Amino acid sequence: MEWQRHLKQLESRYLELEQLLASPEVLAQSDRYREVVREHTALRELIVPWHEYQRIERDLHNLEDLLKGSDQGFKELAAAERDELLNRRSELETALRQGLIPKDPREEKPLIIEIRAGTGGDEAALFAGELFRMYLRFCERQGWATEVLSQHPTGLGGFKEAVVSVKGKGGWSALRHEAGVHRVQRVPVTEAGGRIHTSTATVAVLPEADEVEVHIDPADLKIDTFRSSGAGGQHVNKTESAVRITHLPTGIVVTCQDERSQLKNRAKALKYLRAKLHQQALARQQEELTEGRRRQVGGGERSEKIRTYNFPQDRMTDHRLGRSFHNLKAILDGEIGPLIEALNTPPPSLGACPSMAFMANRRLLRRAKEGE
Repeated sequence: MEWQRHLKQLESRYLELEQLLASPEVLAQSDRYREVVREHTALRELIVPWHEYQRIERDLHNLEDLLKGSDQGFKELAAAERDELLNRRSELETALRQGLIPKDPREEKPLIIEIRAGTGGDEAALFAGELFRMYLRFCERQGWATEVLSQHPTGLGGFKEAVVSVKGKGGWSALRHEAGVHRVQRVPVTEAGGRIHTSTATVAVLPEADEVEVHIDPADLKIDTFRSSGAGGQHVNKTESAVRITHLPTGIVVTCQDERSQLKNRAKALKYLRAKLHQQALARQQEELTEGRRRQVGGGERSEKIRTYNFPQDRMTDHRLGRSFHNLKAILDGEIGPLIEALNTPPPSLGACPSMAFMANRRLLRRAKEGE
């Protein structure tokens, strides 16, 4: 069978990688060694069950002699064992066939989440801060590493913008559907009349790019330094440690002021810029990504929404699923696992349908074309 021939080829590659891992030449090259380890680890997830599948095939072959024998007791035992092996072989075959399906290349990469206050002034900034903390808590629960690349807090404890890098297996699959406009309905703390206000925040999810994927010519960069604003002590506020980088060919501007060191802020800003340039390149190459982050989050208006957080009714509704989840306190504390699972599960009636993210981007593309 074709899938078995493919696995035999991968098995040969797996054995070759094991030899490379023991090679002094590879061990002496850290980048090469990491690359080999990464490929070896990925293949191991297929090769281990493949070896079990092959062992079951041998065991089934050996049982044939017992099934042909005259001893009824042995035949019954052999038949029972055969049934168990056949069930297990069927499970392994399903898993192996699925494992051979090409994975999204973004799945193993770190990702960047951008949260920005939309319509609603101070209340929108407070809501953006709550979303920021929600994603940090969710990532913490998954055991993923996070690094804040940029944040612009407001006086009331909210955020005009927050950007965080996430590193962890399965991060892209889990969080890719979070991109879009999030809407909140509640009575703001600043509202004396008790009226319910509607505000928004936008979320963008970008795959982080490696240096080898995006080449940045230093001549294309305008780098400015300035004094950081906000809390941070005398050193942060009185030295020009903050960095603003403008990519002249595209006009993309990124800033970082979280670190005391200008050098560290510059490194973080370059990482963020590289991710944004990578996303821009993908948007040009792939129709479903359209125009990158801008199309991903729309204009941040109240009418553009993927999700509504309704505080008076203590529920969050995902409008793509047409489904509500209760207990907003727990949700905003990072307990969004059931929602993530629902977004990654295609409706049974659609069978093997494209991902929800792909379909959403197709809708955004149509909307963009209609607006031309």
